[in-house]
Amino acid sequence: MKKDVQEFQEIYDTYQPRILSYLARMVGPDEAEDLTQDVFLKVIQALPGFRGQSSLSTWIYRIATNAAWDRLRRPAGQRTAASGPREDADAGADAEDALMGEAAPSAEQQLIRVEMRGCIMEFVEKLPENYRTVIVLSELEDLRNSEIAEILGVTLDTVKIRLHRARARLKEELRGHCDFFRDERNEIACDRKREDPKPALTD
Repeated sequence: MKKDVQEFQEIYDTYQPRILSYLARMVGPDEAEDLTQDVFLKVIQALPGFRGQSSLSTWIYRIATNAAWDRLRRPAGQRTAASGPREDADAGADAEDALMGEAAPSAEQQLIRVEMRGCIMEFVEKLPENYRTVIVLSELEDLRNSEIAEILGVTLDTVKIRLHRARARLKEELRGHCDFFRDERNEIACDRKREDPKPALTD
């Protein structure tokens, strides 16, 4: 019994931050913490039956994905309203660090990063469920296509097709609503395009 508790604690310590981050991107930060606890309750209940047919990581992500889908499919009135995209340091940080190339970003750079995360995540959240899931797993969780296929229970070709279509749709949305440019430090930044005001109705 003590060994089982220790094993679960090690799993929890290893995967809880990743699953919390993943669920925040899937269902919003307001619901992510409670849902993460639900996921690990399911993990501890199912752990004795885990036979290692998949990796532990993909198994936990599969449980988390199913939990996220269940939450997303609830009627709007039964869900906590999302408070907007997360603004923590790890949300898309790896991709942005590669673009920025700075070990210690200035306050202005940090603000630009937050704005970029907010702009991009706003449109990720509007994608259909199956596209949103593959984008988050691939681009933000940095999982391989083979791992995503295992998590979703679909073929590798299906994952590739969904990713292609999801990226195309996201790119189209971003181009339609955001202006990307390089600032005075030659770093990528973005501005939301102004919406044209609707003409006033006349009699």
